[in-house]
Amino acid sequence: MIKKDNSGVGHLAKASSHSLPISTKHSIEISRNLRYKSTSEAKKILEQTISLKKAIPFRRFNKDVGHKKGMMSGRYPIKAASAFLKLILSVEANAQDIGLNVENLKISKILANKASSPATGGRTKGISKKSNLQIEVVEFKVKKVIKRQTGKKVVDKKAEDPKVKVEAKKETIPSNEGKSVIKDGVTKVETTIKNEGGVKK
Repeated sequence: MIKKDNSGVGHLAKASSHSLPISTKHSIEISRNLRYKSTSEAKKILEQTISLKKAIPFRRFNKDVGHKKGMMSGRYPIKAASAFLKLILSVEANAQDIGLNVENLKISKILANKASSPATGGRTKGISKKSNLQIEVVEFKVKKVIKRQTGKKVVDKKAEDPKVKVEAKKETIPSNEGKSVIKDGVTKVETTIKNEGGVKK
């Protein structure tokens, strides 16, 4: 089942299964765990459940359900997980038919309901457990992450300016009277010495 918008271009894909001989309670717990995940992630979870590597957490129908590793109540519903795996493969095929990228599909809607049981007369050999499954997937856009360097650049002043600045230092002569004059970074000291004949500079 494929849903299209007004322009005729499909933007989401749908698939459904009816009257499956699986537990409705197990299907509700699986659908709650797979909702809003990508199809690749959902298939990975189902495959791990079928191979008894990772349990499905049970949060609603958890009466008399034992704890599993890494979670509280959980089970391995292999039969229901296999039905969901076939459903996801079916919706991926429908999405590929309308031109969607299979690698960028996200589950937007997934439901599990109890199927109708026929009312027949006579003896019954047990309660038949049948469920209906529905799924919808949409294509999500991959955001491009642009990394920006925010670090400060270290600038070498000597490399930037070839002329090395010389700090001026004042030199004084304690024995004579003098004045220090600073010109172009070089210290020059003018001294005046008093003699009998006059003043020499």
